[in-house]
Amino acid sequence: MSKKKITIPELRAKRENGEKFAMITVYDYPMASLVEKSSIELILVGDSLGMVIQGLDSTVPVTMAEMLYHTKLVRRGTPGTFVVGDMCFMSYQACEKEAIHNAGALIQAGADCVKMEGTRHTAPKVEAVVKSGIPVVGHIGLTPQTASAMGGFKLQGKDLESAKNLMADALAYQEAGVFAIVLECLPTALAQAIHNKLTIPTISCGAGPVCTGYNLNAYDILGIFDQFVPKFVKRYREVGNDITAVFEAWRQDIETGQYPLADHSFNVFEKEINELFK
Repeated sequence: MSKKKITIPELRAKRENGEKFAMITVYDYPMASLVEKSSIELILVGDSLGMVIQGLDSTVPVTMAEMLYHTKLVRRGTPGTFVVGDMCFMSYQACEKEAIHNAGALIQAGADCVKMEGTRHTAPKVEAVVKSGIPVVGHIGLTPQTASAMGGFKLQGKDLESAKNLMADALAYQEAGVFAIVLECLPTALAQAIHNKLTIPTISCGAGPVCTGYNLNAYDILGIFDQFVPKFVKRYREVGNDITAVFEAWRQDIETGQYPLADHSFNVFEKEINELFK
């Protein structure tokens, strides 16, 4: 039986019914195909691909062309999973017209909605995209595109003033029309307060257990990306070590003559070829 893609009304209903959902970050066809076989409801094609896939120090250099490329790859692998396309740095900050254009391009590439980082100051751009008919997931707290201004990838909302600002950001995003909002790297108590104030689903990415949805990166939970491991990540496997072990086993098979064997070779026309070139 094929997987049935969840809808935005169904995601809203999960909040109303006290149910949960999951959003996993992947960037390519093989990973998306594996997610498609699971019960995970959403995929985020994140601009974190700059760090996880490209080996960069931040998400800032990632371009719209790269986001479109990876969104297309994911869409091909997962017809039954709701895909969230990330709006990369400077794809929406300059003006509303540019925000709408780039959001539309992500939808044309296969995304079901877009995600937009920021604060209440970004809310007018978000509202413009929503009013154009494109669904938006908001993202506040630790926003990687502006992490340098925050002093790095750190917990946000650690004092009352910043907590008030984050609450204002969340309310502004809801007012702008987002149908859900990611809360990244927030204290559990603040995430709870924001969740209680909002009426839309909240998605925890290092914001504790109080939200409607939860987001982690596939490469983190599989133990493939090991440059750093965020505190909020639970690693379910160390697949990276397994992959390295396979690579080494193959290399040793080459050394000992165990690869390739007859089963791995095309043994046809041997007699004819031997006669031809004897």
